[in-house]
Amino acid sequence: MVAANRPAEHMPLDDREQRILEEIERRFYEEDPKLAETVRTTTVAAVSARQLKWAVLALVAGVGVMLGFFTRSTAVALAGFVVMVLAVAWIIAIVQRRTGVGMGPSGAFLARLRRRRDDG
Repeated sequence: MVAANRPAEHMPLDDREQRILEEIERRFYEEDPKLAETVRTTTVAAVSARQLKWAVLALVAGVGVMLGFFTRSTAVALAGFVVMVLAVAWIIAIVQRRTGVGMGPSGAFLARLRRRRDDG
């Protein structure tokens, strides 16, 4: 049985696997250099920031729709409220993902893997 708190063991690639990986990478850069550059430069933080921006924009739009239609059309105001609630849930999910707060067992496992990757 494997111990849960055992340190990560790094298993290097053998020469054949390393050559295969290098060939895949070379082909990737040759076939679609623009996508390869995008993948190389995009970070999780940048994606998270972009998602947070859209979530805040959705929240503001939901508030605007709710307040703008509150006296004229209850159904449209209710739709604005639903957009607000979904936007807040989205913001909370983004913040939890960035900070690691509120993660269950699988989230804690992934956080441990990220720490090991960053350390080694």
